[in-house]
Amino acid sequence: MKKAAVFVLLLFATLAPAAPAPDEYSINVHVTSSYRRVGAGDDTGQQMDAVIGGKKYQLSAGGNGFLLATGDYKAKLLKDDHKTSYESYQEYELLFPDKKTRKFVVTAQNE
Repeated sequence: MKKAAVFVLLLFATLAPAAPAPDEYSINVHVTSSYRRVGAGDDTGQQMDAVIGGKKYQLSAGGNGFLLATGDYKAKLLKDDHKTSYESYQEYELLFPDKKTRKFVVTAQNE
């Protein structure tokens, strides 16, 4: 019986989502504005203007109806693909104070 209980505990421990490691989120993101993108059907989402590494970007995520508060967040770069010297695709994951995360795609960049 004890072996079964230990097995169940180990099984649940491996299935439980691991909390994100804050030291993995070393990129500073300063959100300057946040707004909802409203479109037809499921084409709604969250957009924000942000400064990352001194450059201005617009980031977009799927919609949940809430706006992200402006301010400073920590992030990590999930994807940084460069098909050519003039095209790129970047995806960031932001870490929130409650240790939840959300993925954002770069949809615009400004000088």
